[in-house]
Amino acid sequence: MTLMRLIYASHPFGFDDLALSHILKTAQKHNAAANITGTLICREDLYLQLLEGARADVEALYEKIKRDDRHADATILVQETAAQRLFPMWAMRHDPAKSWMWTREQVSQGAVEAATRDEVLAIFVRLVAEQPGHLSGIPQSCPMSHSKP
Repeated sequence: MTLMRLIYASHPFGFDDLALSHILKTAQKHNAAANITGTLICREDLYLQLLEGARADVEALYEKIKRDDRHADATILVQETAAQRLFPMWAMRHDPAKSWMWTREQVSQGAVEAATRDEVLAIFVRLVAEQPGHLSGIPQSCPMSHSKP
């Protein structure tokens, strides 16, 4: 299998804790079945998500996300093959908004769309490094019941 990494941004529509909980629960179940891993950073003004898996599976999931009315203006920021997963044990990890990311004003002025591949990927690499028990980008403990690489 050729591993694909896709990072997209979208603007939440109808964002609240209940919607987020539903998104995460559904993603964890379906992504585990499709061997898709990744993480979702969400704020009331931004969804930033990294997905990793087989190309066909990741592309199919992204098409589904684009049709989901909880996402507005979904835009691919990075789409590439990858040598290894950044989040190998997370069917869908949730990361709350990070204070070191773009401000609301920067997001509204187009900072996400203007970001380079390296800038976007650096956000997720930093998340890997911040994981408790982190060792070479692989979490030592995980709330998921599977561990497909």
